[in-house]
Amino acid sequence: QVQLVESGGGLVQAGGSLRLSCSVSGIFASIFVMGWYRQFPGKQRELVATVTTGGTTNIADSVKGRFSISRDNAKNTAYLQMNSLKPEDSAVYYCNADVKIRMIAPATPYWGKGTLVTVSS
Repeated sequence: QVQLVESGGGLVQAGGSLRLSCSVSGIFASIFVMGWYRQFPGKQRELVATVTTGGTTNIADSVKGRFSISRDNAKNTAYLQMNSLKPEDSAVYYCNADVKIRMIAPATPYWGKGTLVTVSS
């Protein structure tokens, strides 16, 4: 019923930019923290950035200064702006959101299916 859909992935050249979007749809009471994670082949999924409902952001050191995260609460959408992309940024990027179906219930994490980002040299 609640789903996250990522978009914006693709192939870009090193030094280029890409903007990922994550839209939450369905029936729910509230969305809390939203975030972006990435997973390299054969590696564990790692945190890229998170953003709270109030707009407080946390960026991983590995991408700080190049990536930024934002959200539009009215659209239930989070964004990941990726600049100065490097080949080592190539990964599957996943969107995550903590969602309360009902206000009295605890938040439940939801994940998108992922979008592939490939940065060529």
